[in-house]
Amino acid sequence: MGTVLDSSLIEGELVLDLKNVSKDMIEVVGGKAANLGELLSLGIRVPPGFVITSNAFRYFLKYNGLYDVIKNIFENDKDEKKVSEKVKSLILNAEIPPDLKKAISDAYEQLEKISNKEVLVAVRSSATVEDIEEASFAGQQDTFLNVSKNDLFSYIKKVWASLHNERAISYRNAKGIDHLSAHMAVVVQKMVNAKAAGVMFTLHPSTGDTNYVIIESNWGLGESVVGGKVTPDEIVIDKSTLKIVQKRISHKTIKVTYDKQMKKNVELKLDENEANSISITEEEAKELAKLALKVEQHYERPMDIEWAIDSDIKFPENIFLLQARPETYWSSKQVKPKEEVLVKASVGKILTKGLPASPGIAYGKARVILDIKDAGSFNQGEILVTRMTDPDWVPLMKIASGIVTDEGGMTSHAAIVSRELGIPAVVGTGNATNSIKDGQQITIDAFRGIVYEGKIEFEEEVKEKQTVSGISGISKETILSLYPVTATKIYMNLGQPDVINKYLDLPFDGIGLMRIEFIVSEWIKYHPLYLIKNGKPEVFVDKLAEGISIVASAIYPRPVVVRFSDFKTNEYKRLYGGDEFEPDERNPMLGWRGVSRYISKQYEPAFRLEVKAIRKVREEMGLKNVWVMFPFVRTSWELKKAIEIMEDEGLRRNQEFKVWIMAEVPSVVILADEFSKIVDGYSIGSNDLAQLTLGVDRDSDLLARMGYYDERDPAVLKGIKTLISVAHKYGKTVSICGQAPSVYPEVVEFLVRAGIDSISVNPDAVISVRRQVASVEQKILLEGLSKNKRKS
Repeated sequence: MGTVLDSSLIEGELVLDLKNVSKDMIEVVGGKAANLGELLSLGIRVPPGFVITSNAFRYFLKYNGLYDVIKNIFENDKDEKKVSEKVKSLILNAEIPPDLKKAISDAYEQLEKISNKEVLVAVRSSATVEDIEEASFAGQQDTFLNVSKNDLFSYIKKVWASLHNERAISYRNAKGIDHLSAHMAVVVQKMVNAKAAGVMFTLHPSTGDTNYVIIESNWGLGESVVGGKVTPDEIVIDKSTLKIVQKRISHKTIKVTYDKQMKKNVELKLDENEANSISITEEEAKELAKLALKVEQHYERPMDIEWAIDSDIKFPENIFLLQARPETYWSSKQVKPKEEVLVKASVGKILTKGLPASPGIAYGKARVILDIKDAGSFNQGEILVTRMTDPDWVPLMKIASGIVTDEGGMTSHAAIVSRELGIPAVVGTGNATNSIKDGQQITIDAFRGIVYEGKIEFEEEVKEKQTVSGISGISKETILSLYPVTATKIYMNLGQPDVINKYLDLPFDGIGLMRIEFIVSEWIKYHPLYLIKNGKPEVFVDKLAEGISIVASAIYPRPVVVRFSDFKTNEYKRLYGGDEFEPDERNPMLGWRGVSRYISKQYEPAFRLEVKAIRKVREEMGLKNVWVMFPFVRTSWELKKAIEIMEDEGLRRNQEFKVWIMAEVPSVVILADEFSKIVDGYSIGSNDLAQLTLGVDRDSDLLARMGYYDERDPAVLKGIKTLISVAHKYGKTVSICGQAPSVYPEVVEFLVRAGIDSISVNPDAVISVRRQVASVEQKILLEGLSKNKRKS
């Protein structure tokens, strides 16, 4: 029974409408409510609701005389589990003061008036130390969904009690936060009838790359994503263009939804069609990204955001943000001297693969634990292998050296907490608890999302984060932010994998042309057919995969477009063993090269080795940012045959794996309608295109001096413009990797005005071309404004 006390003796409001809340009210409404109120002030759609403030919680404690009792429990008992049980029991069995009950009931009735019916609500924790910059408190306190009017007060007490969950006590101890300084506000919001829901970050949660918005989604309520119960769909959106640069459709096993008859949330098994269909449209994803950028711009820091899409309302009014809190892992890293670890590819028996959720390498004994109740024998330094984690697993996670889960995405509980604790984690493997044996020695490569059997030795190059251009104290991120943002992507050409580290500070959006000829000639050195003949094809595959992976891992998740080999016969002949397999050609430039070589009976086995290397990089090393490009394509029928060989080796075009072709031969331009039905994009090789369009040997000094070889020739430029126009008609991308943009500023302007999607240049031209592209784009915008003024 409560003591003689009423709310008039408590300072401040007991209940506040979310519309009257702002981000500077954390001490009163808690982190979650403060951020929700701030979102509303920005004009962002948030489900209507109210906050039972921390003043109300303090009133509740004083009314029931609980302050001193709880203080004594914390002072006299250090067993976190026992402390939690005692304190929670006190709160759950205490009485809510009558005047506070009335204030809550009045606020609930306002929600009913908005909906013209009794509403189901979410009752959500909003602790005064939750969702702040230094700690994300991912799931440490409880939230309850689809709560009815009759059950509202009991669930409010459950949320209050969850301030002292064992996991929350453990977390505060780890962060050095005083237990008695933590108070609990409660957010009560109208439920969204979610057709899909999930989480998004305004940076890449695995790499910290701030150029992207990452959205994870599943059907139904977001509980399945946040709780790591499924491996969600993932969409990666480029912030500067709002273009989708990566899409992963996962096999989702369940969704969480509200059962009206049972009056509770239930897990429903998805049928095959829904399980393998993407749970969010591109239109919805882009709208979410817009909202995310608005939130990030306001808070001036990367954000972690929960969202839901209502099935009863039309787009875009059906998109709601449910929570926004500062991203904590990478944000805290940026204020410290950061070390970058570049891990070279290694070869070993792969047990399973998943998403690289928290970077690092871990080696140790695997402990397969399916139920937290069986965790008693888990020892410090062992690797936790489980289906998924929730907040109850945090004490175990704190002593693990690594974590592997069957389910979950980059924003799941396991991923977020692992990053915050600095523990390597691979999530969403689908089969770890079956493919890894309890007690087995394993190695986690959480840079690439791979789990190996036994101990794998990696070559590591550890380097202090460099300052740029000799400007002491200015980070790479700050310097890069000074370069202009362009709608036209600026890619970089690269041949030598081991020099990529020299160029990481340059403002490029990906590798538009990675030549593999250097790897073949300097690392492998042997003709691939010679290696096959001598029973050593794996030498070619492993070395080529290693070279590609060095570049792809260094710039992940930015794309790396790897061009299949384009040696001529005279160049192949210089490789060890090449004499035996290469004919003499009078004009190798126009001879047996490119796709004609891949589909020939003689060379096809060697081409298959190139494909195997690409597949190894993408699937075994987890570098899904690697795409491919076919060089010197002459006809559509030869290209179809080459793609069939590639598919026979297990590489198929999809949303994550793009196939481009070089546009060097005029036939590609002339038949662009036909080629656009086969590929995802083109890269213009302006050197060869000029040579073959004008019938000029590009190596002829005589003709060059006479002015015949010129990539600016009207015929060449007309071919380029035609290709861009036709490709865009089919939704295909067009890039250029020839020398012209690096040398001729007028060609850059021509390309931007023609609508090219990206320009790939040598490293020394990246900065100048980016600035020039930005200047041209700005000029075009100003010209458009000037025309509009004249019309008006």
